[in-house]
Amino acid sequence: MIPVCAEILVSGRVQGVYYRAFTQEAARRLGLNGFCRNLPDGRVEVIAEGDREVIETLVEQLRVGPPRAKVGDLHVHWKPAEHRFKDFSIRYE
Repeated sequence: MIPVCAEILVSGRVQGVYYRAFTQEAARRLGLNGFCRNLPDGRVEVIAEGDREVIETLVEQLRVGPPRAKVGDLHVHWKPAEHRFKDFSIRYE
């Protein structure tokens, strides 16, 4: 399969509820590369590269999130992979 990149924006109660750590654990377990970070507007941004079917599995997990999270909305934008990541990290920017 040809690797793809998904730009995912998640809104709702997703900051301060272990959402980024949950995302990192799930992505690493699935063998995906990329990162996640909190955005100033309260959303979480997730960039994931890998096989589309595997990323779709991640997306389904992100729709639920960790126990204290409440996902309100989730948008995915697909594009070709750029192969710029070696692992999946949390960014604190």
